[in-house]
Amino acid sequence: SSLRFSDNMADWWLPLIAGGCAGTAVDVILFPLDTIKTRLQSGEGFVKAGGLRGIYRGLAAAAIVSAPGAGTFFASYEFAKKKLSGASPDAWAPGVHMASASFGELMSAVVRVPFEVRKQRQQAGVHGSAALSNLSLRARTVGLVHSYLSLVSREVPFALIQYPLYEHLKKLARAGSPSDQTLPGWELSLCGSLAGGVSAAITTPLDVVKTRIMLSHGARGTLATLAHIFRTEGIGALFAGITPRVMWISIGGAVFFGVYERALIMARQWHENTR
Repeated sequence: SSLRFSDNMADWWLPLIAGGCAGTAVDVILFPLDTIKTRLQSGEGFVKAGGLRGIYRGLAAAAIVSAPGAGTFFASYEFAKKKLSGASPDAWAPGVHMASASFGELMSAVVRVPFEVRKQRQQAGVHGSAALSNLSLRARTVGLVHSYLSLVSREVPFALIQYPLYEHLKKLARAGSPSDQTLPGWELSLCGSLAGGVSAAITTPLDVVKTRIMLSHGARGTLATLAHIFRTEGIGALFAGITPRVMWISIGGAVFFGVYERALIMARQWHENTR
């Protein structure tokens, strides 16, 4: 083949391709659960936000950003993990996974924010083009910054739990086997499902805050929105949508990590064959 990557380029491009495949598969297949979760978390309530009608609204925005968003995360994650692992003792592995996942989320959020805002507004029936046109450039910029910070405030804690847990579960599943042995697809999917479900439940309040900010024009920041919801609606509102969120991410984790690991193996085999 005439299409070849150097080994250094492969550190970025192979996870980018594999992550893009996995992200698109999950976001498209499980989109209805994401819509239901968004509507449950909406400040106006599930029924007014659309109920079960039009549960595929916003799918185009989600599909467009799935591959570049997930690809950017995994390219950054695998790159950082390789660099940090080479300079750290094995005992620091959990910290390496946490730092790598945080770096990946910071990079991915830059790509995802504009599409995530559009997707969630469409899911909740918030068609604010006219309202947005009346906002000043400064107000729009502040809204995007708050949306970015709210996304990062959810994704980084989520990643700090999910990825070290996922790596630990893989290590447990591989106990007694060679460290370089590839786990069966179902075991990778089970590890991903458990790690995703636990992380989703713990970070639901941050997800509610992110949803509220993106459905508004982002006038309030993350902490102010969290305090406002707690003060006016109670702690229960911070766990709105927890059931579909845990279902979505548990199923999604199984699909995502199963597809990602398999796609990464195939991409690496292709890379070896074209060297």
